[in-house]
Amino acid sequence: MVVGVVAGVAVGAVLVLIGLFKLMWRVAEPNEALIISGSKHRTEGLEEGMGFRIVTGRGTLVLPGVQAVRKLSLDLNETELHVDCVTHQGIPLKVRGVVIFKVGDDYVSIANAARRFLDQQKLMSERVHNVFAGHLRSIVGGLTVEDMIRDREKLTGQTRAACGTEMEKLGLIVDSLQIHEIEDPTGYIQNLAMPHAAAVQRDARIAQAEANRLATEAEQQSFARMAEATRDSEILQAGYQAERDKAAAKARQAGPLADAAARQEVVVQETRVAELEAHRREQQLQADVRKPADAKAYEKRTLAEAERDARISGAEAKAKETELAAAAEATRVKTAASAEAEATRTRGAAAAQATRDTGAAEAAAAQAKGLAQAEATKAQGLAEAEAIKARAAALAENQEAVVAQQLAEKWPEIVQAGASAFGNVDNMVLLNGADGMAELFAKALTMGGTGLGLARQLLASMNQNGQAANGAPSLNGVATAPPQKVPVQDS
Repeated sequence: MVVGVVAGVAVGAVLVLIGLFKLMWRVAEPNEALIISGSKHRTEGLEEGMGFRIVTGRGTLVLPGVQAVRKLSLDLNETELHVDCVTHQGIPLKVRGVVIFKVGDDYVSIANAARRFLDQQKLMSERVHNVFAGHLRSIVGGLTVEDMIRDREKLTGQTRAACGTEMEKLGLIVDSLQIHEIEDPTGYIQNLAMPHAAAVQRDARIAQAEANRLATEAEQQSFARMAEATRDSEILQAGYQAERDKAAAKARQAGPLADAAARQEVVVQETRVAELEAHRREQQLQADVRKPADAKAYEKRTLAEAERDARISGAEAKAKETELAAAAEATRVKTAASAEAEATRTRGAAAAQATRDTGAAEAAAAQAKGLAQAEATKAQGLAEAEAIKARAAALAENQEAVVAQQLAEKWPEIVQAGASAFGNVDNMVLLNGADGMAELFAKALTMGGTGLGLARQLLASMNQNGQAANGAPSLNGVATAPPQKVPVQDS
């Protein structure tokens, strides 16, 4: 019985020892570190007096109530980076990335991490994010957008290097840092890519167009060869058909060709006969009609030329006779005009004496009017004489005899018409008295008898009741001044 009790006590003691051993023995898992505090321990690589002990990958005894054991995870952790940055060019960007980190395997790193995160391991990712965000903003501020796009590894390396010291102080090491994307809210990166995208698109379109062109050329060449073969075949077929048609046509036209040849010979012979007949008729007309007609025409032409020459000679003789008669009559009229002028001068002297008695001013006015009228009459006579002379010259070839005959028959009326301009003048005052009047009449009558032209003009004036034309006559197509009225003074 005693043995049983002893045995039971011994077993109980063993069990108690086992329980105590399990309670005091702690084993560190491969992914964790045991931080034992509560007694002074010396850990390799750490200074003395740290106040805690680090155990990794093995077991250790811990005095319950004397020492405290806590675990520090050595697992990998990650934190997402969402950082708003501004580049050296002042362009805002959003950098997206991830940081994979863990507590270092050495005792120094575990000790640093234990001091900072032993009771705050859940806040480890936030602290790491803040560290990387600050350094990432600083690094991006010194770079351009082009540098970040073309050399993203440079951005990653500089960020890891800048954060290395601080991460070491925290007892952490970075296993991986990846920049996933760089967001550009302003569209700067997209604009940078546009020229390259346009160039690539251009090259693609050019390549496609070149391929299409080559394909089209190949197709067209194929179609051309097919068309050429078809053309050659059709040409050969048409040639064979033409030969067959030609042979058949010749066979069909053998008879009509023979008839046409015979008919052609008949037509040729008939044409020759018609040409000989027409030639014979032409010769007959030459002998019967044309030559007698030419003879009669020559006879009439000769007789007409002789008659014309005779008329011209007679007209020239009559014109000469008429000219001599006109000169004699002009001399007679001049003598009569001189006598009439003398009488007029006497009457004019008496009228002038009476006029001087009534008023010197009125006499002077009448004298001026008389002088103006005399000059106008003289100019009118000269213009009419030249116009008549020109017209007579134009008609001299065929109407010389007629004009001369009319001149001889109408001479008294011509003289009367020439003097009719002075018919209503009672008193005329002239600067040189009666001599001026005589000279006026003599010049008017003398010029009137110098040519056939004046005679014709005077005849025309007689046909118009002795009244002169209102408009000024023309002299060889040149207009002369119109005649002026003779100022008179009633006695």
